[in-house]
Amino acid sequence: MEKIGYNIVRYERRVFQISRIKKGIIHLRIWMKLIIIVGIAVLLALSAISFFYKPTYEVTYNGEFVGYIDDKGELQSKINEYITNGNGDANVAFVQIQSMPQYEICLLKKEVKTNDEEIYNRIIGTGVSYYKYYTIKLDGEDKYNLATYAETEDIMNKLKEKESNNIDKITTVEKYDTSLVEFSNVDTCVDGLYEEKPKPKPKPVVVKQPTYASNNGAIGSSRNVNNPYNSVELGISLIHPISGVISCRYGNQGSYYHTGLDIAAPGGTPIQVAADGTVTYAGYHYSYGNLLIVNHANGVQTYYAHCSQLYASVGDWVAQGQVIGAVGSTGNSTGNHLHLEVRVNGTAQNPQNYLY
Repeated sequence: MEKIGYNIVRYERRVFQISRIKKGIIHLRIWMKLIIIVGIAVLLALSAISFFYKPTYEVTYNGEFVGYIDDKGELQSKINEYITNGNGDANVAFVQIQSMPQYEICLLKKEVKTNDEEIYNRIIGTGVSYYKYYTIKLDGEDKYNLATYAETEDIMNKLKEKESNNIDKITTVEKYDTSLVEFSNVDTCVDGLYEEKPKPKPKPVVVKQPTYASNNGAIGSSRNVNNPYNSVELGISLIHPISGVISCRYGNQGSYYHTGLDIAAPGGTPIQVAADGTVTYAGYHYSYGNLLIVNHANGVQTYYAHCSQLYASVGDWVAQGQVIGAVGSTGNSTGNHLHLEVRVNGTAQNPQNYLY
């Protein structure tokens, strides 16, 4: 009897389990049907939407709706290109636009047309072009405007060849303006700037006492400055420490004697050492501001003044072309530039006899 009862219980359990499996299968089939139905409905809805609508971008500019475009990347690339190069004029430095357009993705009826070109023209229509040019100054007064820096260098080289008496009073300044100025040609500038040297030799100029660094790196006093046109053989070759615009030349500046060459450049511009040598001074020194002095062969020294950063220390050996500092405006300075000096046995030389 016990065995019969045990078999009956086992049978009932199997029946119950089979019943649960059948119910699970039934529920699964119901859910599968629902999923299929929902999927079909979604596909139909998407098909209907894609038939009547297309994804696009709504564009607003300065808070105002201006139209629709298909590809925001293409429009933004055209705007960026215009900001960088303007309308292709070689003298355009950049274009300033009031603000950038805002994009928002949306669904647009297919019959509604996009207006990419109209939007582009409207945005660049608010741009202001800035033109880049170079002004030659004589005694601080604007004289001529040139389109390229190469032309200013050509003018200065021709004036040096002709030994113009006013060469030290001529400077070049980079300028930007919203209107294009009238440019002069090289020959006109040379003829207008040239000043013949007087026949009698001028009296010796009494100069302010400049400073220099002796070979051991100590900074002392000396009146040792060389005539701008006398050239001392260095016995070594120098490279340009930076590229830039010459803002003040070596020699008599009226109220003082400039013992070096000023080259204007953006703050932070890397400064390369002009030749192999050993750093003998690295620190802040009065009107020089942050100053580096490097001793080279044959008693030659180079000064690098008004730096914003010094990357070398006293005693460091530096190789020609190595970055030793960054352009700045420390010390007695009115703007970012490198004050470069070349000295031979403590006597200041005109750097333009060797560089620039």
